[in-house]
Amino acid sequence: MSDIENADRPGRFSAVHRTVDGVRVVTVQGEIDHDVRELLSAALLSGDGAAPPSRIVVDLGGVTFMDSSGINIFVTAHQAVSSTQGWVRIAAAQKPVLHVLRLVGLDAIIACHPTLEQALHP
Repeated sequence: MSDIENADRPGRFSAVHRTVDGVRVVTVQGEIDHDVRELLSAALLSGDGAAPPSRIVVDLGGVTFMDSSGINIFVTAHQAVSSTQGWVRIAAAQKPVLHVLRLVGLDAIIACHPTLEQALHP
């Protein structure tokens, strides 16, 4: 398990990732904006010395705000794993975040599931 936290804004953003049945599960807390884009990107795609993951579920249940930086990160992650026949799925997005995902049409590219369990086993 790896924990990434924005030291400049303690308690405002964290991304913890673990592996469940070969799937990288990234649990995000706080706000996703320009200031945390590199941290979130690393949590999604960092190989930790191994190959980057090809299957990723992002648990957004603890995310209270997301701007276009988050959209760009998810698109980049989707493109990165699609080249290896992988996928990205989003789980448990709160209504305001889900609204943003739907507004820009990202839910048509990346499957959004109401729960982490459904994202892992659709």
